[in-house]
Amino acid sequence: MVRIVKTEFYKLKRYHILWAGVALMLLSVLLTLFTSMANDGSDWDFAYLTEQVIKNNMSMIFPMCISLIAGYMISREQTDDTLKNILTVPISFKKLLTGKLIVCGVLSIIFGLICSLFTIIAEMIVGFPGFEISLALKAALQITAVNFFLYLAVLPIITLTCRRAGSFLVGVIIAFVYGYGGMFAAGNMTLANLYPITASLGMVGYRSYDTAVNWNIGTCSCSLALAVVISTILILCMKEREATQTKKKAKKVAPKKGW
Repeated sequence: MVRIVKTEFYKLKRYHILWAGVALMLLSVLLTLFTSMANDGSDWDFAYLTEQVIKNNMSMIFPMCISLIAGYMISREQTDDTLKNILTVPISFKKLLTGKLIVCGVLSIIFGLICSLFTIIAEMIVGFPGFEISLALKAALQITAVNFFLYLAVLPIITLTCRRAGSFLVGVIIAFVYGYGGMFAAGNMTLANLYPITASLGMVGYRSYDTAVNWNIGTCSCSLALAVVISTILILCMKEREATQTKKKAKKVAPKKGW
C-alpha cells in the first residue's frame, strides 16, 4: 500500500486539474470578499472573514472541488487505458482505489493550507481589523481541518461514483447539492450535528462562542465515522476487475473463385 501511495504522489505532477483546485480555493476567498461589500450591518474583522471563508468552503466550494479531483484521478486509469496494465502486476482495484483515496485525503489538507494562505493574503490587502499571528494560526488550523472533514463527509459519494470513467461527474453534482444542503441543516443544531457536512464544522468548534450554537463533538464524530465506514463497506463489496486482454482477430480466408 505504501508503494501504491508513493506512486500516486508521483502521478500528481501530470494532473493539471490540481490547478483547478487551487483556483477554487482562491474563488472561495474572492467570493467572501465580494459578500463583505454588502451593507448588511455585519462588522467585518479577520475572525469573521475566516468564518465566512469556512462557510463558503462548506456550502459551495470544497465538496464539489475534492469530488471533482478525486473522481478525475480515479477515472484517468480507465480513460488512459492503463488500468488493465496495473491489474496484471497484480494490484487489485480495491488497493488502487484505497491508495488514491489516501492521496486525496492529503490533498484536502494541502488545499486547506492553500486556502488559509489566500485568506491571510486577502486580509493583508483589505486590512480588516483584528489580525494577529495567533488568530492566523487558528484560522489556518480550522480551515485545513474543516477541508479534511469535508472530504470524509463526501467520501461515500466518491467511492460510489468512481466505478465508471464518466460517472464521477454525476458525483460532483451530487456533492455540490450535498454541500449546499449544509446551509439548510445549519438552521437546526440537532440536524447540524448529524449531517456530515455541517458536522465538519462542529469538529473545529465553528462559532462556538455563539450561545445559539451548541455542537456535540461525539455526535459529529459518529456522523463522520459513519461516512468512513460506509465508504469502507462500499470498497470491500466491490467486485474485482479482471485485466482485459486484447484478442487478435482471426484473418478471414478469402473464398476461392470458381469451382
